[in-house]
Amino acid sequence: MANSEHPETGGVIPDVTKEEIVHGPLSAQQQEALQEFQEEYQTVDEQLDERSATSQLQDMLDMDFEAADSGEPEVELAADSDDAPIDWTVVSVTAVLVAAIVGWGLAAPESFGEFAASALSFVVGNFGWAYVLFGTVFVVFVLWIAASKFGTIRLGAAEEEPEFSTPSWIAMMFAAGMGIGLMFYGASEPLNYYRNGVPGHGPGEVGTSMAHAMFHWTLHPWAVYAIVGLAIAYSTFRIGRRQLLSQAFVPLIGQRRADGLLGKIIDILSVFATVFGTACSLGLGAIQLQAGLQASGLIENPSNNVVIGIVLVLTLAFILSAMSGVGKGIQYISNANMVLAALLAIFVFIVGPTVSILNLIPGSVGNYLDNFTEMIGRTAESNNGEAAEWLSSWTIFYWAWWISWSPFVGMFLARISRGRTVREFCVGVMLVPSGLSTVWFAIFGGTAIHLEQQGNSIAGESSEQELFNLLHTFPGGFVAGVVGAILLATFFITSADSASTVMGSMSQNGAANAKPWLSATWGALTAAVGLTLLLTNEDSLSNLQNVTIVAALPFLFIIVGLMVAIYRGLSTDVIYLEYRESQAFQRKLARERRLHREYQRAEELKRRRNELLHLRKKH
Repeated sequence: MANSEHPETGGVIPDVTKEEIVHGPLSAQQQEALQEFQEEYQTVDEQLDERSATSQLQDMLDMDFEAADSGEPEVELAADSDDAPIDWTVVSVTAVLVAAIVGWGLAAPESFGEFAASALSFVVGNFGWAYVLFGTVFVVFVLWIAASKFGTIRLGAAEEEPEFSTPSWIAMMFAAGMGIGLMFYGASEPLNYYRNGVPGHGPGEVGTSMAHAMFHWTLHPWAVYAIVGLAIAYSTFRIGRRQLLSQAFVPLIGQRRADGLLGKIIDILSVFATVFGTACSLGLGAIQLQAGLQASGLIENPSNNVVIGIVLVLTLAFILSAMSGVGKGIQYISNANMVLAALLAIFVFIVGPTVSILNLIPGSVGNYLDNFTEMIGRTAESNNGEAAEWLSSWTIFYWAWWISWSPFVGMFLARISRGRTVREFCVGVMLVPSGLSTVWFAIFGGTAIHLEQQGNSIAGESSEQELFNLLHTFPGGFVAGVVGAILLATFFITSADSASTVMGSMSQNGAANAKPWLSATWGALTAAVGLTLLLTNEDSLSNLQNVTIVAALPFLFIIVGLMVAIYRGLSTDVIYLEYRESQAFQRKLARERRLHREYQRAEELKRRRNELLHLRKKH
């Protein structure tokens, strides 16, 4: 065994190989020499900490940074790989689970319905508090991230520009996350609260009705989407990992577990939730579209064959859109959605109770803030236990529904947000759709309540009819109803092709642009699931909706874990570390400058005293 000379003391240290340290004991001489070396050895950071900031600054002035600094290292994005293999484990296991659930729903609808009802009751009864609590925690977390120093970190290279323009970005996120839902509930939900009241409030309270609609459709759902989207976008475009939900957990569970069984389970659950969440939403869209055709008088009594034809045409449209990619089909149709939605909202705003709507926009925000603490604190024990049933039908139902959609919407938000800063992402995802939803509910929900007050109620036998009842109340309502039906169709397409794109990506090891046939296959299967259950049994869709909410329970805790993963990841980002380094160096330099100033003052005072003494002695 050779010996080496200590670089500073010149003493001899018996060399110790890695194998000897790990597998063999050290001699007494080796242990003593090694301990002495470790006590005297200093890392670069320790050496710099002992030096003054002024001396470090002098060294930096003497250093040629242009030659030494090559800029931020280029990160190779795994998601951009064109040859990513299909993950047949995720595909096959998910397909088996989907087939089993659908088969059960078709073969034994009563058993399936009983299981769905009892499972939903168990989740609401035992975990309702968790949905209520963490729903608000998610909002606070996203706002804190946006306001923190993490906000300057870019979801991509340091100088990378956003992939999509801001209007297209907003249109795509809005269409994917809320489109069909706002059409379905925009008029009916505030009207329901106005007619029936909410826990602790009786019927006829306009402000309370609008506040609760905003509570369910603004900050809370988009906070859920923002957390999942931010975790995936940072992991994919900043770090370069595969575009999978499991890869976003690397800072929390490590790369080995994320690539192993635990990661597979997370990705399988993600595809599973996306399939059924999308299928249920497409079923709701088809039901409302059917009601729209009937209300408009275009088809007096739409049969199942008509519904099948509509869904097949729309399925073909969204498959073609999904195969064309995010940058073409989805972007163009989403932009068209925003135009049609704006035209429909402007029509109701002009021909409807314009002044009442204008009053409701700021009034809704004020009532939302006024009722905020009551709404976020309402649990099954509120109002002497009378709030439990209402919560299970509304707030907890919504929270679970948003969480069931979070893998799909979150990954889609990540896919379209490359190049934006963390602050842009959080503010854009949280506040812009929330603002649009507020205006939407003020226009449609406010108009529905105004008509109710005037004795011209639009309340129908089912919620899907009420939007078209509202439109047909006004002159030109037939044309508006047709526009509404077209808008439902385009929202159907954008939701479905967004989901297809995401499922294709998750099935192909996180490839940003999955094989077109793979995305198309998932889209067709999802549409088939929704259509089959819709036509087979009138309760199958609602039962499946309940099962989807139950299956989304693990995602509540997955999102909690993602918050930790986001914080850990952002805390080690080079941009944040440079900020921390800058702050520490500035404090150290400021202290030395203060000490230097005090020293100069003391020296000047000493000099003046000496001069005075010299003058006194001289005279």
